[in-house]
Amino acid sequence: MKLGVLVSGKGSNLEALLTSEASGALRTETRVVISNVAGVRALEVAARADKKNLVLTNESFSSREAFETALVLQLREHGVEWVLLAGFNRLLTSTFLEAFPDRVVNIHPSLLPAFVGPLAIRQALRHGVRQTGVTLHLVDEGIDTGPILAQAPVPILDSDDESTLAARVHAVEHRLLVETLRRIVDKGFALSRTSDRPRVVWND
Repeated sequence: MKLGVLVSGKGSNLEALLTSEASGALRTETRVVISNVAGVRALEVAARADKKNLVLTNESFSSREAFETALVLQLREHGVEWVLLAGFNRLLTSTFLEAFPDRVVNIHPSLLPAFVGPLAIRQALRHGVRQTGVTLHLVDEGIDTGPILAQAPVPILDSDDESTLAARVHAVEHRLLVETLRRIVDKGFALSRTSDRPRVVWND
């Protein structure tokens, strides 16, 4: 599996991915890391792992379509087959998604469909729930609405604040990301479209 990784921030999931690749624990190959924000830590993570990395800022393009067309061009130039969104803070449209049909994966810090959007950990704390979690899903044009690949729970403790809960959620993200990518590589899946919403069916 030849991966392109889109990032906007610290890159802890990218780091977990690259560490697993380097150790041989994961049979994927990250071909390029692209950030839409200059100077973020994720670019340093990629550089330390000797991975090609570059910046395409939103503001450098006249439209969302132009930005996504440039993303697709870069990914294709690097031989990318699958795309991982690892803390990428921009919604993608059909311009991008049709270039990689059912091959764009996102990591989200909640048990979807609960707490969609960028502030999921804060939302979970504010709603007083006793459990949140992590979801890996395929990306569609909605906000965190694509078919679910895997989920794992994370309990919320009475002593938790946003920082402590985020640390535990991120630890589960790292594990679930590697496990799910390994399952895609080893087993593969199909999409069942027999209901209103597509559903992932694993080839186990």
